[in-house]
Amino acid sequence: MTVKPPTRQSSTRRPAQRPAARRTSAHRARARRAGSRLGWRAWLAGAAVVTIFGGTAWAALERHFAPTANTSLTRFDAIIVLGTPTDEDGNPTPYQLSRVNEAVREYERGVAPRLILSGGAAHNRFVEAATMARAAHAEGIPESAIFVEGQARDTIQNACYSVRIMKAHGWNSAEVISEGPHLARAGLILSRLPIEWRTHAAAPLVPNSEVRKAMFEALETLKTVRYLLWTRQNERCEP
Repeated sequence: MTVKPPTRQSSTRRPAQRPAARRTSAHRARARRAGSRLGWRAWLAGAAVVTIFGGTAWAALERHFAPTANTSLTRFDAIIVLGTPTDEDGNPTPYQLSRVNEAVREYERGVAPRLILSGGAAHNRFVEAATMARAAHAEGIPESAIFVEGQARDTIQNACYSVRIMKAHGWNSAEVISEGPHLARAGLILSRLPIEWRTHAAAPLVPNSEVRKAMFEALETLKTVRYLLWTRQNERCEP
């Protein structure tokens, strides 16, 4: 009797993955990760675009409907002049002089018996309010009618610190002077303060070019976006 040798059972193990297949799998994994990163970047970019356009549109609407007064008064306790930088030598710029000139005219018209000039050394080493005070005195305003607020570094502080001076003297109303595009944001700020007020635009010393008008308006819109999204909540004013 012939005995057959036992047959070897075939192996059930899968053949080892070929190097080319491993490379393809790794390539696909990297592609998926890259696609995921691109997806997040695209989402973030889209969110940023929506935020920018949405914030700009919001600011434009707020500026369009910004209050210009909360009273019908025509005579006030004080005239507040909002600050703007001097030149690099500490001399008044045409923009400072236009605001001071307007304040002097309003003082001479009897709108208010005193000026509060506001602005610290926010952009260089010269105190804006001090420079404007010298200009106002040179135009005939007596020193007894000039009050200097020399600490403010932005418009919120201009308004807040000026109101502190008013409260310390028992004054309750003010006309607020600046250039026209600035006053929309100033009106939003003043509407949150406990005084009676109105804004009044300063006439430029020389006609502004259309380019400067557009640039100033665009800058003020961006500052309004920042005010609405950040400083209004985080820079508290306690006059």
